Parts: sequence; structure tokens; C-alpha cells
Amino acid sequence: MDKLIHNGRDVNISNDGATIMNLLEIVHPAAKCLVDIAISQDHEVGDGTTSVVVLAGELLKEAKACVEDGIAPQVVIKAFRNALSVAMKTLDSLCVPFDPNTEEGRKNLLRCAQTALNSKLINTECSFFAKMATEAVLSLDSDLNLDMIGIKKVPGGGMSESIIVDGVAFKKTFSYAGFEQQPKKFENPKVLLLNVELELKAEKDNAEVRVRDPKQYQSIVDAEWKIIFDKLEKCVNTGAKIVLSRLPIGDLATQYFADRDIFCAGRVSSDDMARVALATGGVVQSTVNNIPGDVLGCCALFEERQVGPERYNFFTGCRNSKTTTIILRGGAQQFIDEADRSLHDAICIVKRAYKTGSIVGGGGAVEMELSKVLREYSRTIRGKEQMVVSGFARALEVIPRQLAENAGHDSTDTLNKLRQKHHLEGAGGRWYGVDIIHGGICDTFERYVWEPTLVKRNAIQSATEAACLVLCVDETVTNPESEAGKKQAAAGRGGGAMPISKAGMGGMFKGAPGVTRMKGRAGR
Repeated sequence: MDKLIHNGRDVNISNDGATIMNLLEIVHPAAKCLVDIAISQDHEVGDGTTSVVVLAGELLKEAKACVEDGIAPQVVIKAFRNALSVAMKTLDSLCVPFDPNTEEGRKNLLRCAQTALNSKLINTECSFFAKMATEAVLSLDSDLNLDMIGIKKVPGGGMSESIIVDGVAFKKTFSYAGFEQQPKKFENPKVLLLNVELELKAEKDNAEVRVRDPKQYQSIVDAEWKIIFDKLEKCVNTGAKIVLSRLPIGDLATQYFADRDIFCAGRVSSDDMARVALATGGVVQSTVNNIPGDVLGCCALFEERQVGPERYNFFTGCRNSKTTTIILRGGAQQFIDEADRSLHDAICIVKRAYKTGSIVGGGGAVEMELSKVLREYSRTIRGKEQMVVSGFARALEVIPRQLAENAGHDSTDTLNKLRQKHHLEGAGGRWYGVDIIHGGICDTFERYVWEPTLVKRNAIQSATEAACLVLCVDETVTNPESEAGKKQAAAGRGGGAMPISKAGMGGMFKGAPGVTRMKGRAGR
């Protein structure tokens, strides 16, 4: 389900766990741990951010019950880590390997992307964007650097008008008079990339000259003009038909290039310049002196086209095309922002699936199978750890339960059916999870609801470590003066702070200032 976050200034609509946690101005020290693991999951994997927060909260809830029953936190931590070890070994035996370099492997990557997009705002165009995400990742170099995928957002039009460019596209930069006379389309042009300011005023900056004769002043002005014209002539002599620079290209240079049928653009962002250099094979130069021919880039086609209300520069058919650009279209800016986040998640999922080469069934199937294995394992151990491991197994069931609730189905009935299927049918029922569309349960692997193994592994590990970190805390010491300062700051912002409620943490901590103790440990 999507959430609307309003902090008194901006409004954001998202169902991305990391985005939601990041937008909340959380002040509770334990809740900040959950924010950290959500952000870490987003950076490391790209998806599963909501799952990791929900699972960590459920583990803390089970841990709280154990501590209140008199089990020492050290015993709970040890049992949690023991259960985690068993879960990871089971996950390794469950995962299904595949070769991403084959045709069937590419179809598997596409299905992983579709699974990631099914719960997003753009799920109505799931197949369209999944194919786009898969093509973008497969076009990259072997290191799969996602910075080489540019995502541009253009308001207006529909989602289906979004396009993927096999090369580089960026918004037309600020231009001076004379730009309209420059050609806007070239075939097989040479591209000169600069980090040089081609503007007359640059020669006047930070200069102080004392003259005794007006003729001397004129000679200085003539020298300044000669310097800028020498720079421009050297650019023309390289044979380049396109000149790009990170720094400004002034009106004089713009008109000079226009007279010689050369296209130029200044103030190109560093990210776009890096992707143009990678795609065209060019090298950014910090001087125009003695430019060798092998530092020039080239592409099959350059053109400036209209995309919605904006003009965009397109470099396609590049010889070293290891980069792509996705231009997103949509009605509202908030919708495009959420589509950007959703597409980023899908791209990260495809990358991780390609890197690891193994997948598991989604829809809560893996969590239910791990829960079954841990319940069986808990019966083989004695003492208090048995109850803790059983609690860990129950906590894993929160994922399918929450999926059923979000889909509007009876979560209790769905969970009972899943338990029965996994316990009675053994290996034949291991991939049964929540059927979001029709209700009840289904074989998610046969329905192509797939996720990279790394997503599940990282989510369970991060949630367990976060729960253990909170359990390690014996006391929380708070400075009353600092608390008063925070309240004043919050009041000054118009009540912008949004602290997590104590109930949201399962009552783990008492809210009194000063020394805060964990419930169940007082008086021992």
C-alpha cells in the first residue's frame, strides 16, 4: 500500500520502504536502527526495504515476549543468531541457480523485474518497464555500474510514452544567441569533450592592468580577443562537429561555431559528460592545446529532438555503447518521482539476479519454508533457546501475513493453508505462497513470482542483526537538556518532527526521560 508523507512543507507519495523511513523525521534511538537497515538494504540490494523493517519489528516483538518471560537477552541473541545460521543454510539449499547469459536466463531476469514492479505504482505497465530495466542492465559493462544508466524525467504524456535510448540523452543546456543557427543533426560526427570555459569574460577575471597610454589598453583588449579566437580555432581544427563542455560556452563561441556548422553545448553535468565519454569513446580534455585525434569520440547519429515540452540531445549508435538512458513520462511530478524509484528498484533487482545467478520463489513462500524448517529445528534443542527459535520462526510468517492483508484477503486463513501445505507436502509444497490476485495460495515459482536469493538473504540477516543490536542495549541514558532542545527545535519547525510511537516499537522501551530500562529486566 502507498503512503502519503506530509511534513508541513512537501508531500510525497510512495510505497518504497527506504523512502518512507528516510522522509520520517524519526527521533527514537531504537527506531533509527530500522531506518539504517532500510537504507542499507536499498543501497545493497535495491528492494526488500519494507520487508526488512517489518521483519525486524516482528523479531523485536518476539524478543520482548521472551525477555518478559524471564529469558536473558544474551540467550535471545544467541538463539537468534543460531536460527539465522540454520535459515541461511536452508536458503542455500532452496535457491535455484540459472545462467543469466543464456536466452532462458534473460527471461528469468525479466521475470525478477516483473516481480519487483508488481507492487509498485506503475504495475499497470509492469511488462513494459520490466523489459526496459532488463535491457538497461544487460547493456552495461561487466562491472554493471548503475551510474551508467541515466534516468531523465519529463512531465506530460503517458507512461507508455517512456523510451529507452541505447546511448546517451540529456536535456538541452542553456544556450546563447546564435544557437538556433547551429545544425541539430549529424551522422557519424566526431565529438570533442572539454572541461574548458569558452567565454570572453573569462580572460578578464582576476586581472589588474596599469597603462600609461590608451594604445596599450587597446593592445590588451586585442590580446584577449586573440586568446579566445585561438581556442575556438583549435577546437575547429580537431575536425569535431560536436563540442561539449562542463563549463560555459559563451555567445561569441556559440556564433563562431554556428558559422562553421558545429554544434556546441556548455554547462553539461558531470554525470552526463561521463556517460557521453563512455559511450562515444572520447576523453574529456582540460586544455585545447595539442588535442590528438584519438581523444575524440564518435557516434552513428546525433540529433536534438523534442520530448514533451523539453528539447533533448541524443547520441545513438555509439561504438562503445555501455550506457543507456531512460526517459520517463507521466502526468504529475510526484507520479514520475515514484516511477523513478520503482524503476530503480527493478534495475537493482536485475543486477543482483545477474550477479548471483540464483533465484527463489516470492509471495512469502521462502519465509514459510524457512519457518517450517526452524520449527522442526527448535524441537531438537533443549532449554530456553527452543522458545526463542520458535519465536524466530513465527516472526518469519509476518511477510506472507502482511502480503495477504495488503491484498485484502483473510490473512489467518491464508497462513493456515500455507502452514498445512508446507508441512504436509514437503518438497512439493516449498514454493507455495500468497496468491495476491485470486486469493488463497498458489505455487509462486510456477507463476513466475521470482526474487534474487540475495534479496532474501540480506533482508533476513539485516533484520536479525538490527534486533540483536537493540537487545544488546541494557540502558538508555538521555540528557534532559538535550530533550528540551529537541522539543524547542521541533516547535520552531512547526511541529515537523514525527517521532515513532512507543506502540510502534512493540512497547520495547519505556518513554520516561533519564534512564530507560527494558521491560522484564527491572529488579533483577
